[in-house]
Amino acid sequence: MTSILGTRVLRSEDPRFLTSGGDFIESIPLAGALHVVYVQSTAAHARITDVDVSVARAMPGVVDVITAHEVDLAALGPPHERVPGAMVRPVLAVETVRFVGELIAAVVAETRAQAVDAAETVVVEYDPLPAVVDAEEARRDAVLLFPEAGTNVAFTMPTRAGDDFFAGCDVLVELRMVNQRLAPCPLEVRATASRWEADGRLTHWACTQNPHFTRDDIAETLGVGRDQVRVITPDVGGGFGAKHGAYPEERLVPWLARRLQRPVRWVETRSESMVSLGHGRAQVQHARLGGSRDGTLLAYQLRVLADVGAYPTGAALLPYMTRMMASGVYDIPKVDVDVVDVVTNTTPIEAYRGAGRPEATAAIERMVDHYAAEIGIDPIELRRRNFIPPDAFPFKTPTRAVYDSGNYAGALDLAVDAAGYALLREEQAMRRAGNDVVQLGIGVSTYVEITNPEGEPEYGSVEVRADGSAVARTGTSAHGQGHDTAFAMLVSEQTGIAFDRIEVRHGDTDDVPRGHGTGGSRSLQAGGSAIRGAVDVLIGQARDAAAELLEANPDDVVLDTNAGRFHVAGTPTIARSWAEVAAASTNTVLAAEFDFTPPGATFPFGAHIAVVEVDTETGDARLRRLVACDDAGRIVNPLLVDGQVHGGLAQGVAQALYEWFVYDDDGTPRTANLADYAFPSAAELPAFERIPMETLTPLNPIGAKGIGEAGTIGSTPAVQNAVIDALSHLGVRHVDMPCTPERVWRAYAATNARDRG
Repeated sequence: MTSILGTRVLRSEDPRFLTSGGDFIESIPLAGALHVVYVQSTAAHARITDVDVSVARAMPGVVDVITAHEVDLAALGPPHERVPGAMVRPVLAVETVRFVGELIAAVVAETRAQAVDAAETVVVEYDPLPAVVDAEEARRDAVLLFPEAGTNVAFTMPTRAGDDFFAGCDVLVELRMVNQRLAPCPLEVRATASRWEADGRLTHWACTQNPHFTRDDIAETLGVGRDQVRVITPDVGGGFGAKHGAYPEERLVPWLARRLQRPVRWVETRSESMVSLGHGRAQVQHARLGGSRDGTLLAYQLRVLADVGAYPTGAALLPYMTRMMASGVYDIPKVDVDVVDVVTNTTPIEAYRGAGRPEATAAIERMVDHYAAEIGIDPIELRRRNFIPPDAFPFKTPTRAVYDSGNYAGALDLAVDAAGYALLREEQAMRRAGNDVVQLGIGVSTYVEITNPEGEPEYGSVEVRADGSAVARTGTSAHGQGHDTAFAMLVSEQTGIAFDRIEVRHGDTDDVPRGHGTGGSRSLQAGGSAIRGAVDVLIGQARDAAAELLEANPDDVVLDTNAGRFHVAGTPTIARSWAEVAAASTNTVLAAEFDFTPPGATFPFGAHIAVVEVDTETGDARLRRLVACDDAGRIVNPLLVDGQVHGGLAQGVAQALYEWFVYDDDGTPRTANLADYAFPSAAELPAFERIPMETLTPLNPIGAKGIGEAGTIGSTPAVQNAVIDALSHLGVRHVDMPCTPERVWRAYAATNARDRG
């Protein structure tokens, strides 16, 4: 039998999206629903002296206007016991606002247009306070966001290194790098709807990556039992990590529905999303890398100053991932990472595609290139000399990560061959010799990341109907990844039931009893393994039932997955189909469930090579090629992997060249819409070249690792390194991201000025 696994099966989700358009919260019929619009702060840091809602209350269609003193929901508490207790986020601002976009009031009306009109009449009077938007300035504590805390430091992970950390190193290089603040910009902005049913239960529609987490959070917020809350997550148009947590806007909707005894719906605008949906990255990094003149890396030190925005959420702990993955793919004996989180008058930081791991890769890959330039060695060769060898796995790093499997040199070799690296260097040398205006840059990045980092378990179940079709349920939640296709392929492979007769369900906490959602690239390795385990149990049940029909010993009954039929070994002509077996199970449903608990996290890896052209007169850097070898273990569907990698590459390129969420000194956003916030269109991106490679993990029965974030993690430093490489012969040693034309031109101009001086 030819296995369905590893084949390019078209996404079963797509016909629905291309015809009916899918089921999104904004379009879900909800009879009698009210609409809520939030009044957001226009000040970054100020005392609220008055909130006048009198005009709004009298506007047509307005049902209610809520301010902080009317809300009895608890504030969002600190994510860790070491975060100062004063740094809690109120649902609506109380006395003080700390970032532009913070909620001040909620206006509820019969229509959205009426709510918008009324919200615009709410007058908020502010007593301005000094704002701090720079993490290094916030660290000085000159302006305090929470005076009662006495500091802007929200969390620390202190260093363990001594003064002799770099003893024995002949070479020591260092850089200050900025991993800039990004806005996630999912295609679908956030939306939420709530309806209290006649039986007293809440039905809550959530645009989330984790329905069960949302159910538990809503239940706790409202003070009701989890069994009193049903969360439904229909189609979700992208999440990228930012939709994993709970926000005040979403917590208020069910509270308002209960207060007003009517369904309530909220859908944010893109402008609101840009300042209130959690941002990503935002680290200042000071790195030092030491080693020998022959290229042996001996010691790496990273100092991370993380900007967590106005309120520390669970993302305040993301630098832990930066610390864990600090040394990347290299066998560096000594690694030391110090982390300090600070609050600023900016949008709070949340997880964003990669969530702490891209920041680690960007730092070490930039430093390896910097080291190679210092000692005059090709960056490819320096990497090869320091890779963790394939026979060293499982490998425990100095930061206590345990890498499961890897072949880093193999991935780099594939990427080098596919890119034609030697020919690229020849072309670069010719342009340099000719003093061409447009110079060629070749950037390299080799990376390893961690997926399902907390080793969370996952739920799966499979049921066979009387007609022989099947239903698979998973505790993961899709927002564009192709779960329906991948999980149906797994069930079809094991059972022989036709792929198009398998329904995959997720996103309804009444239908799926438990789950840990989708984040950390965990879905296939955890959710897929749970479904695989459920099918194993199901086949055992079906074999017993088939044995009765065949009047045989169950041990003698086999499943022919080519035909989807059970027969006695050696006599395939007398067989029973899944439909016959299911129909014969009259007293019980032919179904099984399974909870898969992995023994640890998995560590995908890869190598990217970027080729850019840089105009030395304008600073314009353009990506010409991007070759990506991303190894995520067993590939179930290469088409889905291509989609995940290509999307990730685009986001990684965007950070390297375009994206940057900017505030002015007063905390006013300067890039709060998609006209000012730069990102690439298809016209700015080449056709990515993906090189397949599979190194299986022993930590789950599929052998799969995560792929959803890999492209982003590897591509960003490859493109940044390429831009710097294009100008390295002219004396440019570093350009912070995004490598905009102005930054590139200034770096080149500064080098020329030094040369002239």
